[in-house]
Amino acid sequence: MSSGPDGASSATGAAFTEPDGEAGAAAVAAVLAAVRGIRSPVVLIDGPSGSGKSTLADALLARWPGPAPTLVRLDDVYRGWTGLERAGAELARTLVGPVGDGRVGSWRRWDWARDAPAAVEHVRPTRHGLVVEGCGAFGAGAGADAVRVWIEASDATRKRRALGRDGGAYDPYWELWERQWRRHVRRHSPERRATIGLRAAPDGRIGPRAAAGAVAAHSLS
Repeated sequence: MSSGPDGASSATGAAFTEPDGEAGAAAVAAVLAAVRGIRSPVVLIDGPSGSGKSTLADALLARWPGPAPTLVRLDDVYRGWTGLERAGAELARTLVGPVGDGRVGSWRRWDWARDAPAAVEHVRPTRHGLVVEGCGAFGAGAGADAVRVWIEASDATRKRRALGRDGGAYDPYWELWERQWRRHVRRHSPERRATIGLRAAPDGRIGPRAAAGAVAAHSLS
């Protein structure tokens, strides 16, 4: 059974993790520095499939000072393998917007085994904040004052990591998801909205991008 394009659905299995090391510590430190002093911070972690978004989110929560923020993984939200574009807009309306206004937000789980909607989860606004990670996460923060973290990796690294963690269940859907992702990037240019830019090395370590500027085109396809 698949748990979605980033393989970290809390409803279907544990997150896939790579070596964290010094570079990973630097990446987490950059995000923590960006949210320091913000009451009820919102962190959006976006990037292509297999780039390390779930790994970074797990490391961020593990090192968060004080009580950890609420984590919502888009793998739990996508309405199947064609649900990329809709998920971000849906969370902007039902979760990030209301929570940012001090109201209770909500989101609906997707049952990948049944290919059907599942339970509705409710999120109360707290000073500990909110983290949303997954392909298209920046769309969930439309209009929100959020820290936007972009993670990229080479195509070879992404595909190896994505297809190597789900027992072959993702293999038939890789090209379908990539086509959606390329359309999404062409339409929205999400990498240009990033507060922090990171890159995953072939060994899985996540650190700051080597150079500032536009994201290399090959990392978006």
